[in-house]
Amino acid sequence: MIKSVKDLLLVAKQGKTMKLVVAAAQDEDVLGAVCKAAEESIISPILVGNEAEIKKIASEHQLDISGYEIIQVEDLAETAKVSVKLVSDGKADFLMKGLIDTAILLKAVLDKEIGLRTDSLLSHVMIYEVPHYHKLIFLTDGGMNIEPSFDEKVKITQNAVDVCKAMGIDTVKVAGIAAKEKVNEKMQATVDARKLQELSQEGYFGEGVVVEGPLALDLAVSKEAAETKNFKSQIAGDTDVLLVPTIEVGNGIGKTLTYLAGADSAGIIMGAKVPVVLVSRADSYDAKLNSIALGSVIASNK
Repeated sequence: MIKSVKDLLLVAKQGKTMKLVVAAAQDEDVLGAVCKAAEESIISPILVGNEAEIKKIASEHQLDISGYEIIQVEDLAETAKVSVKLVSDGKADFLMKGLIDTAILLKAVLDKEIGLRTDSLLSHVMIYEVPHYHKLIFLTDGGMNIEPSFDEKVKITQNAVDVCKAMGIDTVKVAGIAAKEKVNEKMQATVDARKLQELSQEGYFGEGVVVEGPLALDLAVSKEAAETKNFKSQIAGDTDVLLVPTIEVGNGIGKTLTYLAGADSAGIIMGAKVPVVLVSRADSYDAKLNSIALGSVIASNK
């Protein structure tokens, strides 16, 4: 089981070198992380985009890209299509966003003819290594789905479970986060969380998955809080996945972990045929490298 970001990088280095296609690779931060991942034999990159700009960035930052395949495309919409088609044609194992709008790339990912569409829902899964928690925390969805319905939360949960399983977690413990631990019909988050728990108890998510909800955040991450409140739980203080009710909650928790708790992180888009590494320009170099490693590990488990 991968217990830390360091473990994640080590597993990615020791595993099969995966083919990564980078859409609009003319981004200095992304290109730097891609080159580092290639040096560590985590990936073999295909760079799609403005070749002159890619080579200029590489020269300015002393990045050796001489052995990489580069495909010249200037138009961003076409860049997205070419990148996605490389994956759908089996020429690459997963995909990464470079200097291109997220909407443009995801439109190509969901294209009915050349895209990577599945019956699932695209959702964002973040992994955080927090100094004061005993294992990795998986957070979903603080990046894509604004206010998901119950049916969408089912798919978001499954996507997060798939990430956890790829990371070697035998029993995945999912907390349906809400403001309180009692069901209140006026609070849809509590109703949905309880329905997810019941679905899990019926075996919907398969063996080795425990979903509980609704749980307030303190109960999800603190056994002491659960004991103080006399709350009986299989997962309190030992949660793997924080399933949030809205994007604002996920975004707030994630940024708090990064900027106030000093957490190391990695992120991935799930729900397509392959993982999609979709990083923010504000993400650190390490977060970008970690995300590439995460994508590689998941892609190798497909």
